Amino acid sequence: MVGPGLYTEIGKKTRDLLYKDYQTDHKFTLTTYTSNGVAVTATSTKKADLIFGEIQSQIKNKNVTIDVKANSGSNVITTVTVDEIATPGLKTILSFAVPDQRSGKFELQYLHDHAGVNASIGLTANPVVNLSGSFGTKALAVGADISLDTASGNLTKYNAGLSITHEDLIASLNLNNKGDSLTAAYYHNVNQLTSTAVGAELTHSFSTNENTLTFGTQHALDPLTVVKARFNNSGKASALIQHEWRPKSLVTISAEVDTKTIEKSSKVGIAVALKP
Repeated sequence: MVGPGLYTEIGKKTRDLLYKDYQTDHKFTLTTYTSNGVAVTATSTKKADLIFGEIQSQIKNKNVTIDVKANSGSNVITTVTVDEIATPGLKTILSFAVPDQRSGKFELQYLHDHAGVNASIGLTANPVVNLSGSFGTKALAVGADISLDTASGNLTKYNAGLSITHEDLIASLNLNNKGDSLTAAYYHNVNQLTSTAVGAELTHSFSTNENTLTFGTQHALDPLTVVKARFNNSGKASALIQHEWRPKSLVTISAEVDTKTIEKSSKVGIAVALKP
């Protein structure tokens, strides 16, 4: 990607470092491929005493991808994605869920060297319209994200962001929750060879005048094993180790503890993802 990317890319490096793959549930994922290239993924997640299941199939034909997902809540979600339609960088996405008749959504994404635009509209009589965009370059990007409820005429979401990238350093600033919270994030790739990185995120809430600070790091013990750790100003510490024991097959063990009540708050999660 040479341009600024979509609005969701602002601050993503830091969010992935601090939050991606951390979990306290038990999760098992198995992916298989049929003879005609259809990918089928089955997922089972145990939360407390409850078990949630999901089956997803994905079909690709040239520039068209069809995803069909069914979960234990009796919902079937279908997403149709068409890449490079009409012009390079343009993608269309149609999604809907059964039996939710108000879930239909049509979406357009466009990536350019100096812009990334995402527009979506609900397929209902009075839809919610969302428009987000980022403009600039890979080094400097500004963006905004706005949602309008046409039924009430109210803006249900308006956010803004700024991202600065310099070699191995990325800094971002996001104004979220209708201007109520301000988040500053920082990411530093310390060593490319060992995937060593550090990052921090500071969020200030104007309505409550509270600050939340989270910082974390990651390091590759070897080409197949990564460890991560994070800590926030509330005293919660988390760590994980992820090992790729065969290509694209991962085992992740993560733990979380509240340092203020260590004897009561320890949580451990295990995630296993298998691919042929």
